[in-house]
Amino acid sequence: MRRILQWRGHAYLALAARVYVGVIFLAACWHKIVEPGSFALDIATYQIMPLALVNAMAIVLPWVELAAGLMLVVGFRTRAAALLVAGMMTMFTVAIVIALHKGLDMSCGCFASQGAVDDPISWRTIVRDVGWFALALYVLGLDRRPIGIDRLWPRRGAAAPVFRNTSEERS
Repeated sequence: MRRILQWRGHAYLALAARVYVGVIFLAACWHKIVEPGSFALDIATYQIMPLALVNAMAIVLPWVELAAGLMLVVGFRTRAAALLVAGMMTMFTVAIVIALHKGLDMSCGCFASQGAVDDPISWRTIVRDVGWFALALYVLGLDRRPIGIDRLWPRRGAAAPVFRNTSEERS
């Protein structure tokens, strides 16, 4: 088991997973940032959240998606971004399951407010979201040395360079 966890190939597989999920999140956030009103309507259609919080969620969530997507693509704070994506995917999947259970005929609101006719929620939507959740968990659990900015920055606990004041040594 230890050998599997330490396999160097995880960095390359996780890079592909990170870029894929990151681009998905970047594509998903775009219409939500540009048209927060229609996204607020999508959120309200789920009938899960109190109406007083819908507008705040419609404004904040797309920016969180943007940050997480960018962090995954460039490899900055990769595990934190993967955890954030896994959390959002859990929330989205639960919301869709609840909406399906209620029998709501609606669009998921994931990529655009297209309406229930063009992009209805279904069990396929859940399978898709669970797949993205699994990719985020893969990155979170097995991408120990991510390719990207994280690899360029020194790790925590690494010895920092010591700088001496050379003017004091000359006196």
